Order: sequence, then C-alpha cells, then structure tokens
Amino acid sequence: MRILLTNDDGYHAPGLKVLETIARTLSDDVWIVAPAEEQSGAGHSLTLSRPIRVRKHGEKRYAVAGTPTDAVMMALAKIMKDCPPDLILSGVNRGANLAEDVTYSGTVSAAMEGALGGIRSIALSQIYSREGMGDSVPFEAAAAWGERVLRPLVDAPLAPRTLVNINFPAVPADAVKGVRVVGQGFRDYGRLQIVSNTDPRGYEYHWFALGRTVETPAHATDLEATAAGYVSVTPLHLDLTHFESLDTLTQAYR
Repeated sequence: MRILLTNDDGYHAPGLKVLETIARTLSDDVWIVAPAEEQSGAGHSLTLSRPIRVRKHGEKRYAVAGTPTDAVMMALAKIMKDCPPDLILSGVNRGANLAEDVTYSGTVSAAMEGALGGIRSIALSQIYSREGMGDSVPFEAAAAWGERVLRPLVDAPLAPRTLVNINFPAVPADAVKGVRVVGQGFRDYGRLQIVSNTDPRGYEYHWFALGRTVETPAHATDLEATAAGYVSVTPLHLDLTHFESLDTLTQAYR
C-alpha cells in the first residue's frame, strides 16, 4: 500500500512527523507532499495567481509553496502521477477540526481533494488545551491511538467522494476511553471574536479569534465524543445537496 501524507501546518510541523510514524506502521511506502509553510484556515483554496514551486527534501519528500489543496493536486497530477497513492492521510493537525471547522480546515480540505480524486482519504487532528501551554501541542493521544484507529479504515467500505475526519481528544493517551463513530456537530457562530487595534501609523487592523463555546454539544456528535475523552471518527461526503429542500424549492418556482 502506497500512502501519501500531507497537512496544513507545513512541511516541518511536528504533527506531520507524528503522522509519518503512524503511517509507517501501516506501510513502508510512504510519501510526503506538504505545504512549505503553515496554511491553517486555507480551506479548499488553490493557487491560481502565481506559479507554484516544489522543493525536494529527499526521496519521496516534497514541500510545495502553496495550499494543502495545491499540495495534493501536485502530488496526484505530477509528483506521483505514475505511482498514485492508495491512501491519503492529512495531519496530524495542531488543534481540533470539529463541527463547522471542517469548512475552514486545510487539513480536512486536503482529504477532500483526495476523495475527489477517487482515493481513500482521512484527516487527523489532535485537540489540545491552550491553558498554560501556549502553542505547545502534546500529540500523545494521536501517536498512541493513530494506528488502531486507522487500521480498520484502510479496508472499510466507503461511498464514493467520502472522506473520514478523525479527532483525538485533549487527554493523555492512557485516558482515552475509546473510539466513537459519530456525526458532525455544530457550534454557535457567536464564538467568533474580532480583536481590533491601531498600528503606529494610525491604521486600524483586526485579528480573528475563536472564543470558547459553553453550550452542551448535541448527542452522537464529534463535539460530544471528544469532550468525553473519545476519539471521534466522522465520515464526510462532498455532495452538499440538501435533498429534503429540493421539493420545497421546486414548489416555490411553480
């Protein structure tokens, strides 16, 4: 089995090293094609306004000066064109990709691109608490549980254009309670905060910040599972049609 690794935290991110260790328990044919720099929040964007440069860092190791989607496209259409991967793993992301996070996430979007290409694709993220830790992320749960969560997914039946989103809880490895296959949750949009200030030249600037949510997560969702100490496994599909609304909207045009 040939595995392609990518992410949105960049080629040198610690989470990618963790993912490589996990991947090598599944196969000895592991390739890395990842963004050269951090692309968190890039979503499913691709680069059209400038050329994309690729740097080879060693055998089967490449950094792409672009988005996660650029990296997967470059891997499938050029770097690995003659030896396509059987499996794409994206991550391990520094932080959660839960609920509506998936619409912004470069980690999940890289897996989406793989699914569009007909390749089994899985996104992995490690949740962590920022209290007293700054930007330091312990990937202990992901490192310890990665193989046992991934192995059943290698051959599990999946519908076309479907990917899998995995989130490891913010607990030590020995405190993880198990694995739950759950749906995608939803948070209150009010958690978005905009912090504004003025630079030394008098121009206003802004930072987006995501505040904490206090509502009780819905049952059988990724939010509930990870909050309870479980690894969440959520299948996502790329057909965004809301089928229940088709008849309603059809009637509106009659």
